[in-house]
Amino acid sequence: MTHLSLAEVEELARAAHAGQTDKAGRPYAEHLAAVAEGVRARGGDPDQIAAAWLHDSVEDHALTEEWLDAAALSPRTKAVVRAVTKRPGEPPASYAERILTTPGALLVKQADLAHNADPGRLAVLDEGTRERLTEKYARMRALLGLTE
Repeated sequence: MTHLSLAEVEELARAAHAGQTDKAGRPYAEHLAAVAEGVRARGGDPDQIAAAWLHDSVEDHALTEEWLDAAALSPRTKAVVRAVTKRPGEPPASYAERILTTPGALLVKQADLAHNADPGRLAVLDEGTRERLTEKYARMRALLGLTE
């Protein structure tokens, strides 16, 4: 099976998240692009970059689990997307364990956390939300053994 190119994955992710905004009201695709670039800058390979574009697609219901099953993506890309997709009611430690045991997933989550915790992004949020998210991201970095 021929896999989707990175340009096709990007186009698909942008279309799936069209109209969605982040907590600061910015187009959601900006976050996806920043995570994909973060993965590339950290030495990620095409499978990981594709997963970065799709990392929130199932969790945010932009695409379905069935879509992911049938998609023309490498098994590794699919595994990374599944690993970084939070499940309802899932304890953070279980989520972190899945990321740590899925080859390639940690780099994608690292880039995601780095962008989520970017001070410029957090600065536009109200103080309560900013503090809650800063603590949440710090806890996840600790569970994943990331010290950045």
